[in-house]
Amino acid sequence: QIQVAESGGGLVQAGGSLRLTCQASGRIGENYIMGWYRQPPGKERELVAFITPQTNNRRYVDSVKGRFDIARDDAKNTVYLQMTDLRPEDTGVYFCNGRPLWSRVDSWGKGTQVTVSS
Repeated sequence: QIQVAESGGGLVQAGGSLRLTCQASGRIGENYIMGWYRQPPGKERELVAFITPQTNNRRYVDSVKGRFDIARDDAKNTVYLQMTDLRPEDTGVYFCNGRPLWSRVDSWGKGTQVTVSS
């Protein structure tokens, strides 16, 4: 099972941009669905976006469509979340997730804090 670690969070003003990075400890290319989740203050964790292996199909929660972009670099075992036009409601802890196609066993990182000020 891979391990993942997030980086790139921070404090940004509304309308600004951030790029989050998720580094996996092993190969993710052929078999891992990679996703980003977030947990706003006082709320439950929610799926933000995911990207499938091989075909690179992407899906987003409606609230981030057109503003966020998920991408993967399988040669580097890395997944990115480019976030633009950030809003205060995007504030939260962002988690990277990796799930192999053959299992429901998830790999989670410790999260990275994103704070958007108005």
